Formats: sequence, C-alpha cells, structure tokens
Amino acid sequence: MTTENALPGPPATSPSIVLLTLAHRVESQLGAALAPLGLTVSRLGLLGHITGVPGASFSDLARMSGITVQSVHTAVKALSGAGLVRDNTARAGSASAIEITPEGSDLMREAMKAVAAVDEQLFGPDADPIQRQIAETVRAAFEGRFPL
Repeated sequence: MTTENALPGPPATSPSIVLLTLAHRVESQLGAALAPLGLTVSRLGLLGHITGVPGASFSDLARMSGITVQSVHTAVKALSGAGLVRDNTARAGSASAIEITPEGSDLMREAMKAVAAVDEQLFGPDADPIQRQIAETVRAAFEGRFPL
C-alpha cells in the first residue's frame, strides 16, 4: 500500500466540535424537560438573568443574553403576560427595572429541578465518563479550583 492509498488517521479532536455536539445534546434534553413547564431554554435563561439581577433594564438583559433589545422586549412582554415578571417603572421616558414575580420564582424553582434532572442524566454517575469529566472541569473552573 502506498501513502496515496493509506487510510487517513483519526481527525484531530476539536474542542469546538466536541463542545458544540454536547451543547446540542444538553439543549435538546433541557428543552424537552422544560416544555411541560411552558418554558424554553432561552426563556429560562432570561428568567435566570432577571432573577440574578433584579431591576435589570432591557439593555442589560440583551447584553447578558446575547440577543437584541427588541427580542428582550418581546420575550419580557410574554413573560409579563404570563405573570412571571413585572416592570416596576414602565412609563414613557424612564428606564425599565424588570423583576421576577412570586409566580416566576415558583416556576424558576421547578425549572431548576428539571435542570438538575438533566444534569444528573448527562453528567451524573451513570453518564458517559467523558461527559462526567467535562462537567467536573466546568465545576472546578467556576469554583476557582484551577487557574484559568
């Protein structure tokens, strides 16, 4: 066999491709777990930002979420219509201060149970060892256990 006919070796491992593939799996399973609660992954993220930064403006939420201010307005209007958030300073000419309602807090607690179940399935003791290692690396990085 000549080098022209040799089988190629395995491709180099791309962290981008590995993480993108895993992210797709996480988003798919998380979306399925959140659907019975009437939430999407995006809406969960937005509610999480509102919970974590009470009084955030539309611009703040857009920056944190990586979406346009117009998209935040649309999403917040839907969340507000569902009684999950409120804008305490919604009047012409003044900045908004969006906050989660008690109903929104209750939904967030239920949503975080769904997140925990997905975490357990994808990264728990019975999960693929590589996925468990990725999860441990992420936890360690965010807990400051290794220098970045």
